[in-house]
Amino acid sequence: MTDMDDFTLKLTNELRVSPLYNELKSKAKELVCRTSGDVSQLKMNIHEGLAKSGWKRSLQNEVYCRLLERVDAASQNRVHIKEPLAYIRRAQASWEKRILKSLNSMCTEMSVPLARKRPIPEQKEIRSNWNELGVDEPDLSLFRPVYGPKDFLDMLTLLKNPNLASEQLCNFWGLLKLPFPVKSLQQLRQEFCEMTPRWSQVGVDGGSHTDIFDAESVGLGQKVMAADNIALCQQYSRRGIPPSLRMQLWLQNVGLRITDSDRLRYDQLKMHVFKHDLLVDKLIYKDVKLTATNDDQYFVFEDFIHQVLLLFSRDTEVLKHFARSSATPPKSYIRGMLGVSDYAVVYPPNGIIPFHGFSMYVAPLCFVFEDPVTLYYFFREIYTRHFFRLHTISSHPQGIVSLSVLFESLLQACQPQLFYHLRQMGAQPLRIAFKWLMRAFSGYLASDQLLLLWDRVLAYNSLEPLAVLAVAIFAYRRVNLLETSSYAAVEAVMADTTTIRVIPLLQAILLTAYRTLNRIRQREKSSGILNKS
Repeated sequence: MTDMDDFTLKLTNELRVSPLYNELKSKAKELVCRTSGDVSQLKMNIHEGLAKSGWKRSLQNEVYCRLLERVDAASQNRVHIKEPLAYIRRAQASWEKRILKSLNSMCTEMSVPLARKRPIPEQKEIRSNWNELGVDEPDLSLFRPVYGPKDFLDMLTLLKNPNLASEQLCNFWGLLKLPFPVKSLQQLRQEFCEMTPRWSQVGVDGGSHTDIFDAESVGLGQKVMAADNIALCQQYSRRGIPPSLRMQLWLQNVGLRITDSDRLRYDQLKMHVFKHDLLVDKLIYKDVKLTATNDDQYFVFEDFIHQVLLLFSRDTEVLKHFARSSATPPKSYIRGMLGVSDYAVVYPPNGIIPFHGFSMYVAPLCFVFEDPVTLYYFFREIYTRHFFRLHTISSHPQGIVSLSVLFESLLQACQPQLFYHLRQMGAQPLRIAFKWLMRAFSGYLASDQLLLLWDRVLAYNSLEPLAVLAVAIFAYRRVNLLETSSYAAVEAVMADTTTIRVIPLLQAILLTAYRTLNRIRQREKSSGILNKS
C-alpha cells in the first residue's frame, strides 16, 4: 500500500465517524426514498442529488480542512507529534507545574474549593441573571491572575538550547537566544504577495471616495459566499473582508456550520454552569472586569464575554486540541483521593487555565457575531486553531516562541540601528511587543483595524502577520524611539497604538520601500493623527 493509499484510507475512516457522515447518510436515504425508475441509475441519481443540495461541497470543504491539518502535522516530528524538541517539552512541563501550583496555592490560602455544586437558590439566581452577569459584583479583591504576559515572557527568556555553546549565545542580540528557523523578509513578501499595493485592499481603499471598489468587493464576496468553497473564501479574504460580509465569510473560512445538535450542546453547557461553580469562574470574572470592561470599545459586551468564557471552561471538546499542542491538560484529584490516578480529573474541564487578558480573545468577536451560540462556537474554533499557540511553549512555526524570534529577527534586519539603540539602553523591543503578540493585538488596536488584521490571520491560516505588524509599528515610531534614553520613555512612545492603520503599515514593511513609512507619517501628521500618538 502506497503512502497515498494509506492516507486516503485514514481520511475515509475519520470521515466515517464525523457528524457530516451521518448527515450525508441521512440525506442519501431521503434521495433513495424519493427516487423512482431504473435501479441501475440509483447511484448516479444520489450523486447528482447530493451535489445539487450542496452536500457535495460540504464534503469537499471537510476534506480540505482535514488536509490542512495533515499538512500541519506532517511538519512536525512523527515520533513526538506534540513537540519534537526535548528541552522545549521539559520547559512546557515545568511551566504547567508552576501554573498549577499557583492555582492550588490560591485555593489553599483562601479556603476555596476548585469546584463545588451550587445550592438550588444560587442555581436559580445565576439562571435568572444569565443575560446580566456583569451586574453582580462579588468581592474578588483577594483573587489574582494565575499569570500574565510578563510572567510568561520571563519563562521564555530562560529557554536555552543545550546544543549551543555559551560563546555562541553572544551572536544573538535579542531577548530569546534560540536558533529557531524563521522566515526571512523576502520569504514573507512572497507569502503575503496579495497585500501588494497594486491590488485594492479592504481597509485601505474603502471609504466615501471609493464607492466603486466597495460595491465590487461586496459583489465578489457574495459570489464567494454562494460558492461555499473554503479555499476560494480564504483566497478572497487575503485582501480583507467588507464588514457586512465578515460574519458569513469567517464562518465559511473555518468551515463552521451551526446545527441543532450544536445548539443542544450549548444549552447543556449552560446547565453545567448553573449547577457547578468553579474557581476559574472567579478568575474569568475578574479578568473580564480588569480588561474588557475597562476598554471603551468592549465594555458593552461584558455579559456576552462572560457567558462565552464560562461555557468554554466546561467544554470537554476543547481537549481535542491537546493532541497537536505541546501542552498537557492539568489534572486534579477527587477529594480524599490525592495521588490515586484512577480518581484524577482534568481541571478545568476544558484543560485551559485562563491568564490575565484571556477574555480579550473573545471581545472583538462580539462586533461580528450577534447570535451568542454562533459567537461561542466560532471563538472555540479560532482558539483551537490559532490562539492556543499564543500561550504555550513550543517550537511550532506558529507558536509564540517562533513568533517572538521572528519579530526580533525581522526588526534586526529592517531596523538594525533602532534595535541596537533600544538594546543598549536595556529596552529590549520584545518586552514591549510581547503583550501584543500574546493577545493577538486585541485591546491594542481600534476594533475595525483589529478585525482587518484577523481577516488576514484567517485567510493565510497563519499568525505571522502579528509579528510583521509588531515590526512595522516599531519602524513607524522609529524617529521618536531613537530620541529616547530610557525604558520608561520607550514605553511612553509605544503606549498608544489605537491610532495605527494596520494594512498600510503591513504593506510598508513587507512590500514597499521604507520611504512609504515616511509618507504615511507625513499624511497622518498633516491630519493631526500623529500628534495624538
